[in-house]
Amino acid sequence: MKDPLLLEGPRLPPAEGAARQLVVFLHGYGADGNDLIGIGAGWARDLPHAAFFSPHAPEPFPFGRYGRQWYALGSSVDRTAEDRLRDLRDGVGAASEALNRTFDLELERLGLRNGALALVGFSQGAAVALHVGLRRPAHAVVALSGPLGDLPLAMPTPVPQVFLAHGDQDNVVPVAATIAGQAALKAARVPVQTHIARGYGHGIDPETATLAVAFLRAAFTPAS
Repeated sequence: MKDPLLLEGPRLPPAEGAARQLVVFLHGYGADGNDLIGIGAGWARDLPHAAFFSPHAPEPFPFGRYGRQWYALGSSVDRTAEDRLRDLRDGVGAASEALNRTFDLELERLGLRNGALALVGFSQGAAVALHVGLRRPAHAVVALSGPLGDLPLAMPTPVPQVFLAHGDQDNVVPVAATIAGQAALKAARVPVQTHIARGYGHGIDPETATLAVAFLRAAFTPAS
């Protein structure tokens, strides 16, 4: 019998040998796992021992035939930062349960531990990546164009490294969400790096993608 919490989606094996890391992409609202898995192919040169996985969110997208959502958004047209955080708090629980179950099984399948896990999320997926990644011993979290919700009462050990990036012309999730997230993470003593893409909107520009994979490569490189 299929596990109802197990999420499926496209995968890419390591470019070289057995997997030493697992990089999981969490797509944005209305997309699915196919939207980001291609990034893994481009990152394989920098992360040759990483397996890539891009699960489909558990809920169907309510405004189209295709696509998925990690959690439902409210109906207000003019969404405020408080609205987005309320949606995240109210809706991320079920997605977190499914993701944690999926991560555990995927790591087990690859023979890896939690310290080999990195989460890369875009937009709504970034909010989920931060929420889940700061509550389990993930190694690193990359959050692109998404807000930080509530911080956990206790951080996992070790605390994951975080990379935030956002376009300063984003009219979907304002760049202020990432600026506020950076401040909150620093106050909580979470190691965080931030990149603001000048003149860029709601998306992943080439420079951000390059900086993100460089961050992950450095995060996975043992200290000498």
